[in-house]
Amino acid sequence: MNPLITAESLRSATDSATGRPVVIDVTWNLVGPPGRDAYDAGHIPGAHFVDLDAELAGPPGADGRHPLPEATVVQAALRRAGVGPDTPVVVYDAANSTAAARAWWIFRYFGVRDVRVLDGGFAAWQAAGGEVSTAAPADAAGTFVASAGHVPMLDAEGAAALAATGVLLDARAPERFAGEVEPMDKVAGHIPGAVNAPTTANVTSDGHFLSADELRKRFAGLGVDGSSEVGVYCGSGVTAAHEALALQIAGIEAPVYVGSWSEWITDPTRPIATGSG
Repeated sequence: MNPLITAESLRSATDSATGRPVVIDVTWNLVGPPGRDAYDAGHIPGAHFVDLDAELAGPPGADGRHPLPEATVVQAALRRAGVGPDTPVVVYDAANSTAAARAWWIFRYFGVRDVRVLDGGFAAWQAAGGEVSTAAPADAAGTFVASAGHVPMLDAEGAAALAATGVLLDARAPERFAGEVEPMDKVAGHIPGAVNAPTTANVTSDGHFLSADELRKRFAGLGVDGSSEVGVYCGSGVTAAHEALALQIAGIEAPVYVGSWSEWITDPTRPIATGSG
């Protein structure tokens, strides 16, 4: 199944009398105003808001800044939105799908079978003439049961092994990968052997993903050519999900190191590399 849905297709689906997906808004900012403020100012009619920090991640700590949430937390969020065992789900954020990709990955990990990302996000919806609402829907009574482990995941040991024997992609900006700046974490650098693959190169200037062919060419140029395993990480496991989504579009399933750099550096015995190579 294509992990993306266009704004035009979503409009048709939400206008349909049957098979309507549950739409979830996960607009989020790493720094800046809360995503809830943007949701309250206007969202896709009927969309439920899910908070990335509170419902798509556990409390920050030794497992990183955005560790896995508890299954019960994800289950409660999905039930509130009206999701059942076979309900199709569409997730979106403001534009470039960074937060939506985290929701896509988390929901799949906990067992949602049909979840897609709105390509281009809320901006694409508006550009396609979609209606905008400021009314929050009432809480629903979904029956979804969350259980962990439905897609592969990496821990620190697995990420280190993959960096040595396969391709471990680092989704952060080049200057963070190189250790030149580090605005979020206490230690700068990257996992030795990792390859820098900034997620900004996965999308166009308006937040739409590149085509499958373009993404395959991009990743092939980074060493993802089918000859070895590939995995992804970032600062705290959010943009890594965006990288995993881009790889999925290209036809490649890649596990995510959810703890990512923010967990890696909690153990002082783990090696750290700097520089662009």
